[in-house]
Amino acid sequence: MKKIQADVVVIGGGTAGMGAFRNARLHTDNVYLIESHVFGTTCARVGCMPSKLLIAAAEARHHALHTDPFGVHLDKNSISVNGKEVMNRVKSERDRFVGFVVEDVEAWPSEKRIMGAAKFIDEHTVQIDDHTQITAKTFVIATGSRPVILPQWQGLGDKLIINDDVFSWDDLPQSVAVFGPGVIGLELGQALNRLGVKVEIFGLGGFMGGITDPVVLEEAKTVFGEELALHLDAKTEVKLNSDGKVEVHWEQNGESGVFAADYLLAAVGRRPNVDNIGLENLNIDVDARGVPVADPLTMQTSIPHIFIAGDASNQLPLLHEASDQGKIAGDNAGRYPNIQGGLRRSSIGVVFTNPQIASVGLRFAQLQTRYQENEYVTGEVSFRNQGRSRVMLVNKGHMRVYAEKATGLFLGAEIFGPAAEHLAHLLAWAHQMKMTVPQMLDMPFYHPVIEEGLRTALRDVAAKL
Repeated sequence: MKKIQADVVVIGGGTAGMGAFRNARLHTDNVYLIESHVFGTTCARVGCMPSKLLIAAAEARHHALHTDPFGVHLDKNSISVNGKEVMNRVKSERDRFVGFVVEDVEAWPSEKRIMGAAKFIDEHTVQIDDHTQITAKTFVIATGSRPVILPQWQGLGDKLIINDDVFSWDDLPQSVAVFGPGVIGLELGQALNRLGVKVEIFGLGGFMGGITDPVVLEEAKTVFGEELALHLDAKTEVKLNSDGKVEVHWEQNGESGVFAADYLLAAVGRRPNVDNIGLENLNIDVDARGVPVADPLTMQTSIPHIFIAGDASNQLPLLHEASDQGKIAGDNAGRYPNIQGGLRRSSIGVVFTNPQIASVGLRFAQLQTRYQENEYVTGEVSFRNQGRSRVMLVNKGHMRVYAEKATGLFLGAEIFGPAAEHLAHLLAWAHQMKMTVPQMLDMPFYHPVIEEGLRTALRDVAAKL
């Protein structure tokens, strides 16, 4: 077995791992990057980029089918979807994005990149499969995450799919049962539905898209319910029928039904990949899910020379978060023991449905845990009568913004509406700059733009300060 002495070992070659490797090398050349599957990012391969390609195709068909209110009439019978062409573009463009990532990886010294599954033997040693053992001064765990698969689905065989499988299709199926109305389930479910695939979405607890504000959530349920079959708090039983299809028997609010689909898409959440890396051989503090607890500013675990970053860290599973965490972890692993806190930005999240969902800073549920009810105020706007939204016939949705009552400090927002990705960026910048609502209202707003809806919500909250 080959034995290596290293300064830093990074386990995982995704967004966080590549960032950690890159930043550790600013301090020492003796850094190794270990990957068990393929180098590259979840985002580029099976996440944010291919999903947006599928969504773009879905939007094209949806717009073509809804031009009549503008006085533009198309022959709806001539609007067809070629599933093979749709998936060919998705995969072609996806491979292009992945190619850029792989080019970066291949530019690094080949002897510093090792393929195989790494497991800790002790606090300073990892073994990669049965071929290499590395002893190092510091480590960065950046092993990513994987979709949760419930035990009751195991008998579905190849009819059970995850988002990775969707982007390997050569053609579109006729029907899909989506389990999980979170980010992945909603984005893919709505996109497939708009491409002509029969879709029903199943969930528990009435939750949707990560929305915690009850007013915003109610509007989202209403709008999505107009085009999607939603069962957001359903008891379900799943089996394969005699035709080899997935048969979902569901009950909700006294109603029941059966939905037969070509596939069951599992989108109920993701699990950090930390259960097979030998943590049992370490005396490391973990949370209820078995994930090493880390300082969010330094990414340092309870074992001072071991850091963790990205989806594996059980923090926000977003590319920009993984990138920031990887940079911090790699920098500190390289400079250890002289670690320092890194830049952590204001929280921002976007779901690319139509209308979009977004959150900035504190969500409503977080607000309630950190503040008494009389310590914050809420402002809101409905997009149903907002000028620019009505012009473009995208006038659906609701936004709520939150401010600290004593100081006027902007605390956060939840948005469901048009251009939410852009509104969220304006709000995230304001939040990171620790602006007050009056200061935000001093900023310029053009007319007519959807951002005027944001001004309406800010004026509403300002009146209550």
